[in-house]
Amino acid sequence: MTFEHFRRLVDMMFEPDGSGGAMQRYQEVNPRTLHPLVLAYIGDAYFHLFVRGRLLSYEQSKVQVLNQFSAQMVSAVWQDRAYREIETMLTEEEIGVYKRGRNCKSRVTKSATVAQYHSSTGFEALLGTLYLQEKNDRLYEVAEAAFQVISRAMMEEAGKKQAVRT
Repeated sequence: MTFEHFRRLVDMMFEPDGSGGAMQRYQEVNPRTLHPLVLAYIGDAYFHLFVRGRLLSYEQSKVQVLNQFSAQMVSAVWQDRAYREIETMLTEEEIGVYKRGRNCKSRVTKSATVAQYHSSTGFEALLGTLYLQEKNDRLYEVAEAAFQVISRAMMEEAGKKQAVRT
């Protein structure tokens, strides 16, 4: 990003409030009116932090290992798998949020199929919605369930690879 591009973005985003700060445009955030990709943006950030915090239960000194595990666990492939296994614990409203995010048009990365990427976007939109609604207990419950599904599946996959090597 060039400095000029950055400057245009700052000018577009922030408006001076007259006392040296930036004026807020919105007094509240209503998840129902936000674009699903904005919800997924927030949900992605939350799940990254959640996973990093949970991984400290297993490793506390090797940053590279923590980074590799967290990057894999928050990937579209694993989030899709987690969603499919936790869907039965979700309410109709939560499934509706997921579908709204899943059906949103977005760019797909090369590391996942289109279906997996869209599914993970729906999962992240759900987390983003719960976060913005400040439903912290439910947010933790859903994120923890996903973490358990992913960690269990990673152990199974590692076990299969180990069995093939021997």
